[in-house]
Amino acid sequence: MQRKNDKRGLSTLLEILLVSTRLGLTSFGGPIAHLGYFHEEYIRRRKWLDEKSYADLVALCQFLPGPASSQVGIGIGVLRGGVLGGIVAFLGFTLPSIIALILFAVIIHGLNVQNAGWIHGLKIVAVVVVAQAILSMAQKLTPDLKRKAIALVTMVSTLLWQAPIVQVGVIAISAGLGFMLFKQQSDNDDKQIRFPVSRGFALFCLVLFFGLLIILPIMREITTSKWIAMFDSFYRSGSLVFGGGHVVLPLLEREFVPSGWLSKESFLAGYGAAQAVPGPLFTFAAYLGAVINGWKGGILATIAIFLPAFLLILGTLPFWDSLRRHPKVTGALIGVNAGVVGILIAAFYTPIWTSSIKDPVDFAFAAVLFSMLVYWKLPPWLIVVTGAIGGSIISLL
Repeated sequence: MQRKNDKRGLSTLLEILLVSTRLGLTSFGGPIAHLGYFHEEYIRRRKWLDEKSYADLVALCQFLPGPASSQVGIGIGVLRGGVLGGIVAFLGFTLPSIIALILFAVIIHGLNVQNAGWIHGLKIVAVVVVAQAILSMAQKLTPDLKRKAIALVTMVSTLLWQAPIVQVGVIAISAGLGFMLFKQQSDNDDKQIRFPVSRGFALFCLVLFFGLLIILPIMREITTSKWIAMFDSFYRSGSLVFGGGHVVLPLLEREFVPSGWLSKESFLAGYGAAQAVPGPLFTFAAYLGAVINGWKGGILATIAIFLPAFLLILGTLPFWDSLRRHPKVTGALIGVNAGVVGILIAAFYTPIWTSSIKDPVDFAFAAVLFSMLVYWKLPPWLIVVTGAIGGSIISLL
């Protein structure tokens, strides 16, 4: 029996690795696009979570600092295969871009791949994936006028005031509106999520998260180790940012450019390369670490900047199911889920639409890809390949 359970566990981890690696190789377009890819692969196709649980997990990760899409992927991996499942899901999703950016830093630093035609095609693919995700989530999370109004207010607010604190604020306002408008609403979902993480381990993760924030700067001051200084800078940047990868870039620039660890030109070159690879933008840290201290520095930087995301998601997941089922929290979650739809729509316009659809031919190509994905039900990998080839052809026109 034990051997059978071990085989089942290994097959589950292998499945998570294969699926997340495929996503890591094809998920272009930033955190909002990643949520669309996750929704298509994990929820619609494989049904690892139901729609409501996925929406609640996204809402939780919007509250937490760090890379929201990576935390959602880690959370799904944990729910599917325990802590090891979360680690495997993270590795599969991030390793392709980590390897590419470290290689770029060490070998091909001078290439200008971010302006290639196939990259533009993949940006159009991101438009299609996000549009499909918004339509699917909006049908389920904004079925009535009250929730549509919350989504509208959230969309308008995040479009007009594009700052990370605004996104956190509108989520909090959505929770308040949901609490007031749906306070009599009970959660009829009897499905309970089983979290393969103990509450004791979760508390340990939360204590470690805050402990490192306090201890690392002290160790940096009392030692002269460049490795500790690097770890502290990347860990702090990953701990204190809301809003995803684009928000962490100014923090990283302030940490490393004025101090002379790398030039502004090297920083901007790496940022361009980070736009050209799939996966989370936080893997830009791998490039910075590799420029500063070679491939070992790239690995250290990656661990340091993603460690807060791991500790926070593992520290909060075991408490999330009981919290979301509490009568006083149900209405707030309804409002937050509606607000997330508004944030998705705002992000769909900018930066995804505005950076991708430049000409009528781009819109026409997006319409073709959308039909292939939504109406013809073709697999996402085929949409990605078609997008890359089509983008290359468009660039020659």
